[in-house]
Amino acid sequence: TEHREALRAIVAEHGSVLVRGLGLRDAGEVGAVFRRLTTGLMTEKEAFAPRHAYSDGVYSSTKWPANQQMCMHHELSYRLEFPGLMLFVCLTAPTKGGATSVADSAVVLDSLPVELVERFERHGWLLTRTYNDEIGASYAEAFGTDDRSAVESYCRSNAIEFEWQPDNGLRTRQRRSAIIRHPVTGQRCWFNQIAFLNEWTLAPEIREYLVDIYGADGLPFNTWFGNGDPIGEDVVELLNEVYEANTAREPWQSGDLMLVDNIRTAHSREPFEGPREVVVALAEGVNLADCSPTVEMGRP
Repeated sequence: TEHREALRAIVAEHGSVLVRGLGLRDAGEVGAVFRRLTTGLMTEKEAFAPRHAYSDGVYSSTKWPANQQMCMHHELSYRLEFPGLMLFVCLTAPTKGGATSVADSAVVLDSLPVELVERFERHGWLLTRTYNDEIGASYAEAFGTDDRSAVESYCRSNAIEFEWQPDNGLRTRQRRSAIIRHPVTGQRCWFNQIAFLNEWTLAPEIREYLVDIYGADGLPFNTWFGNGDPIGEDVVELLNEVYEANTAREPWQSGDLMLVDNIRTAHSREPFEGPREVVVALAEGVNLADCSPTVEMGRP
């Protein structure tokens, strides 16, 4: 509590900070630290993969295969309200890999081709999701209920098109801005999950398997230009190359704490070996409407 303002000032200046040597040992202790460092923790909605909840607002890291890269992204950047601050604590460090890496989103934006930036600024980006009970989060896990009317009400309130499938699955579409302004500094930031949730970021064998099982239009998630045009493999490769060129990484040590400005800074999770337990919190919700979105949130 004594150092809260100093830590938050470092995050405001640099976009993230790693604090080493706290010796944090369990999720209860971590939750108390998270609450002292923030003005309020958020309940996750529209998750793309399951998490375990230790307590209100205190979660495990996303369940994602250990051998697969979790590419750079901004948490819940497809929501109308998203966390302004991410908090991470490593309780158990992996034996190899597994860093939560970071990249400055303003620098990434400045490093992208002007014509590509202008296209995304003009059209935004589109996220399509097909919820099922086999891959990723089910719609009940994502929306916190299996009540269809409650899911429909949430979608209507959050500019999400929805369509129920014959197999009781759910398909959704939502258009969002790819570039926003930081609500405090006004800085233009590349803020989205275009590369991470695109089919071309998947390992080739996984993509082929999913297309074979669900069809090209039934992938658990995919991203598009905001007018519905497909995003080519070359664009996804370029985005990931720019992220990699601007990535900072530090291997976790058990007990580490990291604070990340979710708008200013993208984060990723690298493949790892051995056990890895990272506790996460999403905090201090920000409304997209307060970040100068460049497109309307409705139908493309």
